Amino acid sequence: MAEKIIRTIGVLTSGGDAPGMNAAIRAVVRTALGKGLKVRGIRRGYSGLLNEEIIDLSARDVSDTIQRGGTILQTARCDEMRTEEGQQMAAAICKKYGIDGLVVIGGDGSFKGAQKLSDLGVNTIGLPGTIDLDIACTEYTIGFDTAVNTAMEAIDKVRDTSTSHERCSIIEVMGRDAGYLALWCGIANGAERILLPEEHDYDETKIVEDIKANRLRGKKHYIIINAEGIGDSINMAKRIEEETGMETRATILGHMQRGGSPTCKDRVYASIMGAKAVELLLEGKTNRVVGYKHGEYIDFDINEALAMQKGIPQYQYDIAKELAL
Repeated sequence: MAEKIIRTIGVLTSGGDAPGMNAAIRAVVRTALGKGLKVRGIRRGYSGLLNEEIIDLSARDVSDTIQRGGTILQTARCDEMRTEEGQQMAAAICKKYGIDGLVVIGGDGSFKGAQKLSDLGVNTIGLPGTIDLDIACTEYTIGFDTAVNTAMEAIDKVRDTSTSHERCSIIEVMGRDAGYLALWCGIANGAERILLPEEHDYDETKIVEDIKANRLRGKKHYIIINAEGIGDSINMAKRIEEETGMETRATILGHMQRGGSPTCKDRVYASIMGAKAVELLLEGKTNRVVGYKHGEYIDFDINEALAMQKGIPQYQYDIAKELAL
């Protein structure tokens, strides 16, 4: 049975870090303290929970953090939390430290851990923290806006040098098996091609033919946005250069997309989600995920949220292809 009365809230960040996580932590801490609760921060995600890396958090501890990227609580992967023994140990440690409610900021994998803790009597609320935008129950995830703007600005710079050298540039963005970063960058940066893991039917031969046709029309450069889920950018660049005779370079943006000061959107949305998580716990709710849909902050059952499927919006993808013409 989950606790009915919440006196102490724990907060952790799990999985990949995302800009805006600190804004969410700050909101959890200050909202909870304002309502007379204690707050305990758990360092290094579930791994830190199992190692009892637990500290008390005051309002001052989260001062001057809203503008910082990454997570002040650090984060880590934790295979032990996938096991029944690890889950039971985590629940026991929460009880040992008097943690009645736990806010978990992370992605799908983090929510699975929260789901197990809820089953074991710890009230849990998940906040969608991932730059990949791949959580089906929400239109917004903490960190995506900053990451996509970071990538966009980097691609603008690559385009400048690509144009100067009359070069084809393949720019690989993050996103794991989701193509949202690639799609948004493709539209925002005016790319000639966007390669997405959700669209496996791309034909490299057609790309080669298109580059040749563009050169005949006098086009000086060619930008391909390649999603991490497809990868192979370096070898793809070699093949395209061999087939077209056009100098082709691969640029893998990598983890720079995770860092940096969060945008206004990531600060505001993450703050509201953090405050809402505390309110849900005080309402006696557990096993919920906070989401954003149709302009409103809402919550879903974690089981339902994990069962939802999310695909690339076909209309956006079709528009991207039309604009590339």
